[in-house]
Amino acid sequence: MHISSAERAGAVIIGGGIFGCAIAYYYTKNNPGKKVVVLERNEVCNAATSRAAALVTRIRSKKHFIPLSMETYLAIDEMEKQLGESMGMKKTGVLHVAASENSVVALDELMKTAEEYNDPAEYLTPGAARQKAPWLKTDAALKFGFMPNEAYCDPYLLGTFFARCAKMQGADIRQAVEVNELLMDGNTAVGVSTNSGKIFADAVVIAAGVWSPIFAAQAGIGLPMAPVRSQYWITERNDLFANSCIVIMPDAQAYARPEGGSLLFGIREKNSLAVSPKKIPSDISHFVFSEDKGMHDLSEVIDPLACFFPMVHNIGLKYYIAGFSGYTPDNNLSLGIAPGAKNLFFATGDVGAGISVAGGVGLAFAEMMAGRPNPFDFSCFDINRFGNIDPFSQEWLNRCALARSQKKSG
Repeated sequence: MHISSAERAGAVIIGGGIFGCAIAYYYTKNNPGKKVVVLERNEVCNAATSRAAALVTRIRSKKHFIPLSMETYLAIDEMEKQLGESMGMKKTGVLHVAASENSVVALDELMKTAEEYNDPAEYLTPGAARQKAPWLKTDAALKFGFMPNEAYCDPYLLGTFFARCAKMQGADIRQAVEVNELLMDGNTAVGVSTNSGKIFADAVVIAAGVWSPIFAAQAGIGLPMAPVRSQYWITERNDLFANSCIVIMPDAQAYARPEGGSLLFGIREKNSLAVSPKKIPSDISHFVFSEDKGMHDLSEVIDPLACFFPMVHNIGLKYYIAGFSGYTPDNNLSLGIAPGAKNLFFATGDVGAGISVAGGVGLAFAEMMAGRPNPFDFSCFDINRFGNIDPFSQEWLNRCALARSQKKSG
């Protein structure tokens, strides 16, 4: 699409992943008549979004995530009505398996949190747990908690639902348009320069996934996040997987969910891979995430996983999927208004929860961009919380990689 040499918009969003599309959806919905332009250099939702495992879990140990995820559920209902289509959410529920004293304490806290948010939750016997997940070996577990309203989805579909509804509401979503530079006037963001010209705007949102620190640096800001690899496998089909719920296994630092008659499972490997944003190609499909399709990483953690999923030793692994998520040392997102800059916003650092929290993120930014109060508490996501950091340094990359390796909760 041709862009005039200079044009104006109420807001411009760098990045057409799920965050960028969700922000455009809420911005057009809540600010009718205001022009918003979303710029995506490849295709909408083709990078991290489409590679996500897409557990849309609401009840989490980090309570400040919960309202964001609950908003996603509300958005899905509204968008399905708007489009007259089902997104095919799979509300299988989630089974939390605690096999250590620490995990039991964490599970008990999680169950109290579910009660606090009026979300149904119950403890299950080992036999009842196996009914929910017939492939699960329960011998090592001490306690099981089940939350029936949790779900997973097709992440690409959710992202494109946001994009399609945003377009229906007037958003201008442009693919194959690359942003070259963030335009600053002193400490004020005034627009972007693209391969097709300049766009000036009253608000600029950086939602460029793992490339976001590159744009932040153009405003003199060290954005606290790093691209850290996530990887998961999809097994051969087996009848035991067909009716399984989602299963979270913190003592194996693993999760699993059904996928078309197969089982999709992911791990937190001992040594997570973090890469400087400057070294990641613009087309993520050209990046080699693992020469051996993650088999060395899986082998290092396969024994604790096999305590719950013994079939992992002999079942065929049909697909290997890897992508980057934006991680931080405290496993909190990096969201909000840029420190020391005006009209500049960051929707970044998804820490593996981007699909689940997308609705809340979209609503929050739509309100802040319009000059209204953020309806959510973003204090734990503050861009400045680590002080001055160099997001491209090896020391910072190592800190973020370690945070993913040590992560147990969702």
